[in-house]
Amino acid sequence: MAKMTNFLFLITAAALSARAADETTARLDKAAAVFTKLTTAPHGIRPEQIDSADCIAVVPGFKKGAAVVGVGFGRGFISCRTDAGWSAPGAIAIETGSLGVQLGAEAIDIVILSMDKSRRPKLLSDRFAVGSDAAAAWGNGKTAHADPNAQILFFGSTKGAFAGFGLDGATIKWDESGDKALYGKPITNTTIVNGGTTTPDIAAAFVGKLSQGSNR
Repeated sequence: MAKMTNFLFLITAAALSARAADETTARLDKAAAVFTKLTTAPHGIRPEQIDSADCIAVVPGFKKGAAVVGVGFGRGFISCRTDAGWSAPGAIAIETGSLGVQLGAEAIDIVILSMDKSRRPKLLSDRFAVGSDAAAAWGNGKTAHADPNAQILFFGSTKGAFAGFGLDGATIKWDESGDKALYGKPITNTTIVNGGTTTPDIAAAFVGKLSQGSNR
């Protein structure tokens, strides 16, 4: 009986691992498509902004929860600049309790540029609070430099239209399960972006898109 229980546990664990890998691959593909969309759209992310960025995060399909609660959640990936180009991606999640999502329950594709290298350790930590750990602003269109002191620029779109939500109160968090699904072992984002692992084949297209969006 014990052997049968162990066997069923292993089968279940393998099935869950395969499902996590499939979801991770799909999310990476969506992230690459989102970055391409927001770097080629009118009033989108300009090459010089990418050139000035230390880290880039992409969260495809950020979604606001129930209207009363107003909680939003999304999962994506972050890559930071290295001497050899953009690093292997680490998994992140972004959450907000804000009621300020402008377009109701629509999913919003988000790209985040971190412009200050000194913020990198905190950005890669367990929890990075937008507004208190760094000043942030939406970078879309005419408001791209509305806050000259912003260390974080957000870009977002939904169904082809630019979108935004209340930034203060949003948090960027390490997605531990996402990294485990991507790399097959427990590993932190700090270790990943500092060269602790090579870019997995399934993430090569995503990292390649980051390079294509830059002038350097």
